[in-house]
Amino acid sequence: MRTLALVAASGLAREVLEVERAIGRYRRFLLVDDDPGLWETWIDGVPVVGPVEQAASLEDSDLLVCAGRGSTRRGLVRRLAALGVTPGRYTQCWHPELRLPPTCVIGAGSILLGQVVLTTGVRLGQHVVAMPHVTLTHDDVVHDYATLCAGVSLGGHVTVGEAAYLGMNSSVREHVRVGRGATLGMGATLLRDQHDGETWYGVPAAPAHDRAGRLVP
Repeated sequence: MRTLALVAASGLAREVLEVERAIGRYRRFLLVDDDPGLWETWIDGVPVVGPVEQAASLEDSDLLVCAGRGSTRRGLVRRLAALGVTPGRYTQCWHPELRLPPTCVIGAGSILLGQVVLTTGVRLGQHVVAMPHVTLTHDDVVHDYATLCAGVSLGGHVTVGEAAYLGMNSSVREHVRVGRGATLGMGATLLRDQHDGETWYGVPAAPAHDRAGRLVP
């Protein structure tokens, strides 16, 4: 049984710990984080052993990047890649109650928490995070580093762009695209394609503007 090193001492890391302890596939856990105030402390019984770069030297450990924002996860993965960490070092984590249909694919580094549902033909990229009660229906495609917060629901044939962030209880109509790096607000209902990098909110969802009427990126 190997060691699992969690990159970023976050709330997500604590949630992953609970899942992995329930599964019982690792004998030991470690945390790495850029905050020096956390070094040599313990979180939920797990030591924070040093900065993110230390993960590269933990050659006998599997890795999971546990930053909540996909853009942050992407940055951490790139930093570790520059130190020689290959994609094969990253494991996957999903709740033991998850039923994974044979037609679905989950990329390396992805995390799926409790009550996540995948129906059929769902494809998740690398380092995707799906929080509790996310529903992914037929033929959805979720690209690398996307974050689906608790209660997100996607209709069939939805595409979620790289590093997009879907807020709690938001929903997306079938055949609609969430843009690369876009943010969909909490409780929003997306009925048409969302542009890359934009923030949309509301029911139905529309682009956010500041008080001067300018589009908020």
